[in-house]
Formats: sequence, structure tokens, C-alpha cells
Amino acid sequence: MGLTVVSGTGHTWRLTEQIGSGSEGFVYGVDDARPLVAKLVPDPPDPEAYRRRVARLVRQRREPRTVGLLSGTPVRLAWPLVPVHAAHRTGADRVDGYVMTDMRHAYQPFNHLLTPSARRTFLPRATWATALRAGLALARLLADLHAEGYVVGDLKPDNLWVDDTGRVGMADVDSWQFTDGREVFPGRMRTPGYTAPERIGAPAGTPPDTASDDFALAVLAHQLLMAGLHPFAGHPADGGDYLSYDDNVLHGRCRIVDRTSVLLPRTAPPADLLPRRLAELFRTAFGNACRRPTAAEWAQALAAELTPGRLRVCAVNARHLHTVERPWCPWCDQAERDADSYPGPPREDA
Repeated sequence: MGLTVVSGTGHTWRLTEQIGSGSEGFVYGVDDARPLVAKLVPDPPDPEAYRRRVARLVRQRREPRTVGLLSGTPVRLAWPLVPVHAAHRTGADRVDGYVMTDMRHAYQPFNHLLTPSARRTFLPRATWATALRAGLALARLLADLHAEGYVVGDLKPDNLWVDDTGRVGMADVDSWQFTDGREVFPGRMRTPGYTAPERIGAPAGTPPDTASDDFALAVLAHQLLMAGLHPFAGHPADGGDYLSYDDNVLHGRCRIVDRTSVLLPRTAPPADLLPRRLAELFRTAFGNACRRPTAAEWAQALAAELTPGRLRVCAVNARHLHTVERPWCPWCDQAERDADSYPGPPREDA
């Protein structure tokens, strides 16, 4: 493609194919021996503020609060490594961005675990236990970020990664809210379906907080454990038109809070497949904005469901795992309605 980026010290990288895009920027492969990609943001609202934001994130990579977040293998965060700009572009025509770790070398897109067809193709060994582990990994990562003063602000599947064991990584660090000294870099983004009710319709520039992150975490945890089903999916049961997830959020239309509020297809996973403690956390997260469970509370509850003896393997299909609190397999119930979120060969002794 012939596009080259250059750092402030004059180091250049040749970009290869475009591998992703979002509401603000584009991600390209980098011709380098290391697993790297580059994100370029052609038209930020304030180019100078964006350059300062990226520079501060690069600097914070060496600070104690961030060093701990970046420890371990595989790395959990695609942190900005060095600011760059498109070569031969200057002044008002300049396009800025940064080089970061290529998460593809260790992970797959998070949506592969949420979508049954993609899960069967890309994560064929995934079970409900994998979904529980991914929820736990995400909750722990978010709790760690909050403990160090970072707010994601736009937590959604598109900036998340997952592997076949349930480990989770996160990208799009440049949209986070954080402080550097006395300067506050506010969160700038929000995504329909993952926006807390108090932020829906709020004026542009209204900053996120840890509670709004916790709402998005609960949505993602629900999708993980309900085979991709969004907690605010469904047509209004009162006969009104379905408008959007956000409209359902604002009107409290959520099956786990009020089963009579929405209509869902017969193929949706059974509402009672969740263990009691997780179901109660979901009801609190979606029905009580004044006391939303924190990421740390989610991590504790999800870890408890992964302790020995808490999961049962279906007697008919070894791919079907479920909580011991349920006397029969919810995935077999779903399969009888012409859907199977975790299909697989039956047990040999069945």
C-alpha cells in the first residue's frame, strides 16, 4: 500500500494491509520482525490534544501503576509504544497515531466467543466454562485498571480479544480516561448497547466513570454466559416497536430484571441457566444504578463458579457444561428448540 509512518526520533515503519477500523481510526499491519500494528486517527476533534494524549500514554507505560498492568504473558493491553505520524503529511494534513502490540499473535476477536457460528469455527473447543473464564479475566483486568485510576469509558466487544482458554486482552487504550499529573484526559467515546443509562442522552463530553464501566462489564458478562444474548435484547412486550438496545435500557426492558418486559425468540438460551449469585448480580447491575456491582465483585463471583464441583457435564453431550444448581442441561433445552450454542459429539458412554 506504500504508506509509511515515522516516530519523533525519525524511525520509520512501512505499513502493510489495513486490518481494522473503528469510529475514529484505522489499524494497519507493520512490516517488522516483532508483532506490531499501527493505529492512525485521521481526524480527531482536537489534533494537538490527541497528540498530547498519546505522548502521555507512552510515558505512562514506564510508570509503576502501568508496569504492573503490562506484566505477564500474553500481554493484556495493546498499550501505545511510540507516537507516530504518517510520513510526508505535515501541518493540517498530518495524520497521527501510534505503534502497539499486535494482539492477533496471542488472541482472537472477542466476538468469536459471543457468536455461536464464529465460536464453532474459530473456538471449537470452547464451552460454558470458557465463557466463565473469559468473564473472570475481563472482570479482573477491569478491576486492575480501576485500581490504577484508568476508566475505559467505551468497553465493548470491538476493543476486546480472547484466546481459547478464556484469557482476555484489550485495545484502544487511546480513548480511555486518565490523569497525568494534574491534567485530566477525559474519556471521549461511547457505543450503543454498552452505554450506562446515566450516559445515554447526556451531553457530548460528559465523562465516564468506573460505574459506567461496570455497567458495560455486566452487559459483556451476560453476553458471554448467555451465548451472545444481549441483556436488553427483545421486542417490548407491551406491543411497542423495538427501537434499540439503548431504548430498552432507558425503559428497563430486560428479561433478567423483568421477564414480562420483552419478547425473545424460542431459540434464546433459557433464562434460568445462571447460578443464583450471578443472576442476582445481573439484576442489581441492570436494575439499580445506585448500587452497581464493581468489577472486583464480578471477579469474586465468577471465580467462585469456577471452583471444583460447581460445574456439571451433560450426560448426553460432553460439550454442554452448566451450573450444578440446575438439575438438567439448559443447552439441551435450547437444542430442542432448534438451536445449540455448544454443539459437539455425544459422550461415548451416553
